[in-house]
Amino acid sequence: MCLPLKMEASCPSLFQLLINMYLQLQFITFKIYMKSASSQMASNSCTCVSLVFFFLLYCCKTECMNFHFADIHTEAVQAALAKHKEQKMALPMPTKRRSTFVQSPADACTPPDTSSASEDEGSLRRQAALSAALHQSLQNAESWINRSIQGSSTSSSASSTLSHGEGKGTSGSLADVFANTRIENFSVPPDVTATTSSSSARPAAIDLPPSGIVKGMHKGSNRSSLMDTADGVPVSSRVSTKIQQLLNTLKRPKRPPLKEFFVDDFEEIVEVPQPDPNQPKPEGRQMTPVKGEPLGVVCNWPPALEAALQRWGTTQAKCPCLTALDVTGKPVYTLTYGKLWSRSLKLAYTLLNKLGTKNEPVLKPGDRVALVYPNNDPVMFMVAFYGCLLAEVIPVPIEVPLTRKDAGGQQIGFLLGSCGIALALTTEVCLKGLPKTQNGEIVQFKGWPRLKWVVTDSKYLSKSPKDWQPNISAAGTEPAYIEYKTSKEGSVMGVTVSRIAMLSHCQALSQACNYSEGETIVNVLDFKKDAGLWHGILTVMYSFCVLQRPGVPGAPLPGRAILSMNGLSFGVIRVNTEDKNSALTVQDVGHVMPGGMMCIVKPDGPPQLCKTDEIGEICVSSRAGGMMYYGLAGVTKNTFEVIPVNSAGSPVGDVPFVRSGLLGFVGPGSLVFVVGKMDGLLTVSGRRHNADDIVATGLAVESIKTVYRGRIAVFSVSVFYDERIVVVAEQRPDASEEDSFQWMSRVLQAIDSIHQVGVYCLALVPANTLPKTPLGGIHISQTKQHFLEGSLHPCNILMCPHTCVTNLPKPRQKQPGVGPASVMVGNLVAGKRIAQASGRDLGQIEDNDLVKKHQFLTEVLQWRAQATPDHPLFLLLNAKGTTVCTATCLQLHKKAERIASVLCDKGHLNAGDNVVLLYPPGIELITAFYGCLYAGCIPVTVRPPHAQSLAATLPTVRMIVEVSKAACILTTQTLMRLLKSREAAAAVDVKTWPTIIDTDDLPRKRLSQIYKPPTPEMLAYLDFSVSTTGMLTGVKMSHAAVSGLCRAIKLQCELYSSRQIAICLDPYCGLGFVLWCLCSVYSGHQSILIPPMELESNLFLWLSTVSQYKIRDTFCSYSVMELCTKGLGNQVEMLKARGINLSCVRTCVVVAEERPRVSLTHSFSKLFKDIGLSPRAVSTTFGSRVNVAICLQGTSGPDPTTVYVDLKSLRHDRVRLVERGAPQSLLLSESGKILPGVKVVIVNPETKGPLGDSHLGEIWVNSPHTASGYYTIYDNETLQADHFNTRLSFGDAAQTLWARTGYLGFVRRTELTAASGERHDALYVVGALDETLELRGLRYHPIDIETSVSRTHRSIAECAVFTWTNLLVVVVELCGCEQEALDLVPLVTNVVLEEHYLIVGVVVVVDPGVIPINSRGEKQRMHLRDSFLADQLDPIYVAYNM
Repeated sequence: MCLPLKMEASCPSLFQLLINMYLQLQFITFKIYMKSASSQMASNSCTCVSLVFFFLLYCCKTECMNFHFADIHTEAVQAALAKHKEQKMALPMPTKRRSTFVQSPADACTPPDTSSASEDEGSLRRQAALSAALHQSLQNAESWINRSIQGSSTSSSASSTLSHGEGKGTSGSLADVFANTRIENFSVPPDVTATTSSSSARPAAIDLPPSGIVKGMHKGSNRSSLMDTADGVPVSSRVSTKIQQLLNTLKRPKRPPLKEFFVDDFEEIVEVPQPDPNQPKPEGRQMTPVKGEPLGVVCNWPPALEAALQRWGTTQAKCPCLTALDVTGKPVYTLTYGKLWSRSLKLAYTLLNKLGTKNEPVLKPGDRVALVYPNNDPVMFMVAFYGCLLAEVIPVPIEVPLTRKDAGGQQIGFLLGSCGIALALTTEVCLKGLPKTQNGEIVQFKGWPRLKWVVTDSKYLSKSPKDWQPNISAAGTEPAYIEYKTSKEGSVMGVTVSRIAMLSHCQALSQACNYSEGETIVNVLDFKKDAGLWHGILTVMYSFCVLQRPGVPGAPLPGRAILSMNGLSFGVIRVNTEDKNSALTVQDVGHVMPGGMMCIVKPDGPPQLCKTDEIGEICVSSRAGGMMYYGLAGVTKNTFEVIPVNSAGSPVGDVPFVRSGLLGFVGPGSLVFVVGKMDGLLTVSGRRHNADDIVATGLAVESIKTVYRGRIAVFSVSVFYDERIVVVAEQRPDASEEDSFQWMSRVLQAIDSIHQVGVYCLALVPANTLPKTPLGGIHISQTKQHFLEGSLHPCNILMCPHTCVTNLPKPRQKQPGVGPASVMVGNLVAGKRIAQASGRDLGQIEDNDLVKKHQFLTEVLQWRAQATPDHPLFLLLNAKGTTVCTATCLQLHKKAERIASVLCDKGHLNAGDNVVLLYPPGIELITAFYGCLYAGCIPVTVRPPHAQSLAATLPTVRMIVEVSKAACILTTQTLMRLLKSREAAAAVDVKTWPTIIDTDDLPRKRLSQIYKPPTPEMLAYLDFSVSTTGMLTGVKMSHAAVSGLCRAIKLQCELYSSRQIAICLDPYCGLGFVLWCLCSVYSGHQSILIPPMELESNLFLWLSTVSQYKIRDTFCSYSVMELCTKGLGNQVEMLKARGINLSCVRTCVVVAEERPRVSLTHSFSKLFKDIGLSPRAVSTTFGSRVNVAICLQGTSGPDPTTVYVDLKSLRHDRVRLVERGAPQSLLLSESGKILPGVKVVIVNPETKGPLGDSHLGEIWVNSPHTASGYYTIYDNETLQADHFNTRLSFGDAAQTLWARTGYLGFVRRTELTAASGERHDALYVVGALDETLELRGLRYHPIDIETSVSRTHRSIAECAVFTWTNLLVVVVELCGCEQEALDLVPLVTNVVLEEHYLIVGVVVVVDPGVIPINSRGEKQRMHLRDSFLADQLDPIYVAYNM
């Protein structure tokens, strides 16, 4: 009788139910009369199915599950765990938004699970064996974390939870962390008054300065004094408390002292784990192959299995062959040998004669046929299998596809296609249950070839003629059937079994298991593959013809060994006698099968024979095994044709062996012990661990309360030059947040104590969500793939990179005593030129323009109003593209006079008073600016507050007004009412505003006299801006600097009165203000002004304007370019339909104060090349606070150059050029050409000495249009001199006054020729010095880390990174569903570790629009840090990596 395994509602669940009852009640002894079940775990995972049972099944009739030895151990584990129930882990629980993972009432009901409790029976068996280890380890083993907070508790709230550490050792531990941590370039978060928005859409770009922090500095010594007090961060901040708790729990591995000098920056220095000199090593002699007993000779042995079916189908027709039972154990159907023979004969005849025509049959002998039968119908499968054998076609049993997205379904399709299968046999009921299209046709499964489905029910088969007989020949080496096997990586291969191997296998099994005539076999395994097929389908046919033999008397008792887990991890056998915490109890699986031979070879490298006390892969030689992988000759040779070699590499004999995929050894009495499988082998830092053992450890830690039906998957992922262990378990629907976190924490501790290995990631997913195998177990390779793709959707996750990753590169050690002069001498000796470059010399440029004689911009405007009064200078467009306002030279001059008159009469201002200009982008801002200059006042342009976010934007306005000591505010009537409104009073004190004058209705009164500054060095205007580090900085621009800047831009861009340029920039600071307000007056060209906010309602505005006016030169920001790229990316055809053509564009310049965004500019160029945009047109500018325009591409000179540099070298402040596509390469673009009159030099920011062109250093600039200095309320002469009037410490240019830009970059001499005829020197900007992260002694740029993170998952909209107390914090905006939030945590941790060699401390997942971005499109990372530490982000999820 064959009891088949039934997946839907049959006996596998009965079998697994018994296993679960044992695990929970611990008193069931399950005895079953089946010789093969003792090796079930091994057979389910063998590399070559049909190979393993030769040597595993020689134990005479014993119990299949020997659980009796585990009862005492289980009770001990329960007692040990009970002592730890009250103990809380001093670890910060993840912060989780309540709405994210709260189940709805419908979701709370777990769907019915048709799977078994666990796929791997070996894990269940090992649970008891490993339980004893937990008893001691959870009590006495040193914790895997350094618990410095005693008595802390963990909140049980499912929302934003916190573990407050208020123990006695809190302050001391934190002080120790600070004392042992070197923090360089540390920037303390200031106290902010403005919060960031957390709405679903990104808010309007706003500049957020800190409250009370107004300094004209990039870094100062006074910042470091703020570090210890954490000024501005609330003490009760939940997030900062958790970070402190995380710091206290981190284990800092001890490292050997570094060498005296740094070895080489160009070669990656990664610590390779050195072999432990005390590790156990094999000491035995080299093993010799072990032989099984000879295969017995039987006189009436049939020549083939088909002959046995014919014999017993005709002579014993009424004897039962197979009986199928339902879930209750009642017989459903009994198949006799006669029925099996007759129905198989009908199927064979139908396959060969009735599917096609006589001349063109569909099938011919040797073709492959798929058998698709459900697990509850063994009768039809048996008929189909023997029918194919009789028809001489090769059956390929596969599982029934349920959906197009079945786990591993695509790989099954690849197997069918490689086997050339075009026909599938199934039952009528199964065919009706297959998924159909709307037309009623069977869907095309992903990766499957097109199949013809044939129903094999009796009513559809044709009866064969009496004179027709199948061709039954003696068994030979021709293929009999193909059995599929899934590898560790998820690929599916077909193992081909020959007819002689199939017959020999049946004989060996009958002899080893002592099968006799009339004996009943109970099979609860899958009858389509492995042991279920061998015993329930094949041997049952052969054994009927074997003469009944008595049982073997005096069968040996099963052997048992208690092995050291530490020894097993090194691949050696050591009997555990001391440490009971790490012991594994294994039982033998019998002797080698009759007629077979077995040896143990090393699992890695050549098949070298192991020593007698060494663990290796079991290899078998027998004619009863598989013969090859179908269609894979190369893999076949490495698996099925293995010739063992000795230690010298010489072959041992010429008998080929087959790799079984099992790990084990041969014990006393030639007993075979299996300790694991190759597919479950996890090699971490040179030590081997078994996935089944780790699963068993997890199950032993009170998994019943947390883990759903014991479903745990363990696998390894390759991260940073080593394998990392990942544990994934399904969480019970009723498990609480605290229980799950406690279970995860204790599992980590248990695995570390018992297996001496750290877990990289432990994740809990909702019940019934892991990919399943056909029998309901966990599909490991598919689970791993989902984990790596970010589609696992865990509900809880715990990353532990700090304990696992111990092979990080050695920290950089700066050598003391090496001065700048020594560096320079070294560069000269090495043949490296000093990194310096300059633009064209202004004295050598012919400039016949009459404006050269005017020293002040006001004089230029007066001259133009007289010479060309009707010449249009400005044209303002609205969102519809229509002109709303224009200004000619005369109109601008007259309106400026009227504004100046109002300032003198109504404002009672004197020359030198500061005036704040509060206007939206437009011509009114320009007229107000020149009105201030006419009156002798100092204009200060300020972005107006946003009416919808006054609380966030108005304090910025108020601060600039206070800092600039403005005597008056010029604005519109609308904004004046807003400044005095009730809403504004809630944000600031409106009574303290200075005089506010609206310029909407100006009196027609002429100014008596236009103010003329006594010298060009007098102050012209103040330029206030908030840096990305949160500093509000005001710089002073003199009249001489303004004239010099406008002249340099005019010469670079060849701007004349006949030219038109289009500007889509914010006009409040930097080069954007200069282009918007100043350049047109100086050069006389017409500026078409496009406010960037208008693009939000009309994305076509900028490009259509450029096309309509045939603009040659246009200026924009990265925000505008990104908006057009994302918004118009799929509307290029619509642009063509509107007639937009950009072929007229000569230069499209992006104005920025950052590293060029090469990917964005390339995407923009590529996207709009179809409407005529030249890829050479797009370029960038570079400026800083000290000099707003250092580089600008212009019209002459060579095109911008790009280089690929080595990221690893940049971290060491070195520049090494590499080829495109090189690993760890970074693409950098030149930041435009250096403006005329500008000189730059690359300087070491610490020694202030010049550097060579192979070094990364700070960019220093000298030019006529450099700002005069910082405008601050404090008179800090030292700071002023250090940033604006500093000198090199030595060198030829030591007497030149330089200004420090605060940006890192390098200069490279190219092969191109500049306008001067010399070789062109290109300046490359890498990043802001203030924003660099000093970690492990290396310098990192946030944009590099953010770029890596952004491409890890499709749902990451934006990313920002910062550091806090030496922890790297990564904030990602999630644009997908909130269930994907936890998927991002391991992906972010992996990519930062792989590409940047850094361990992420905290991963924060937030809504889109949370990361603040200023008006220039730059991320304000410091404000993000302040909001995070003040707990103002409302994050979706915060993960604290341990």
